[in-house]
Amino acid sequence: MPKLFYVDTCIYLNLWQKETGRSGAPYWKWAQEFFEKYNTEDTVFYYSGNILKELRFILGEKAFLQKREKLVRSENHKRLFLTKENIQHPRAVERQWKRCISFYDILHLLYSKKVCAVLVTRDRKLIETAPKYGVVAKRPEEL
Repeated sequence: MPKLFYVDTCIYLNLWQKETGRSGAPYWKWAQEFFEKYNTEDTVFYYSGNILKELRFILGEKAFLQKREKLVRSENHKRLFLTKENIQHPRAVERQWKRCISFYDILHLLYSKKVCAVLVTRDRKLIETAPKYGVVAKRPEEL
């Protein structure tokens, strides 16, 4: 059975920008180990247009275009799309949760749920909220 992961923007940034936590925790190393461990034929790393948009905004155009190639050319990376109807649901959830979780984080939950993938993220609120929507969410070092 294939291993399915939807990888949040923060994990790519951890890796590509060699990020560490406040206490010096090697986030980038844990992200690298996660990708190396699961870089097999039976693994799919999903991403979405939202992930690409966030990466473009944070990295800048030149760096984004270089990094984007790693995603789109990788056999293990697959892009997900939501329908117009799917996008209406997060707005309702966002209002229900009084905006304590963002619209884009809700989209990440929907993408993960759509393909039954583990959501890989560092976002504490997202990890806490995911089970309420039937999604498993973990940090890379937990996998």
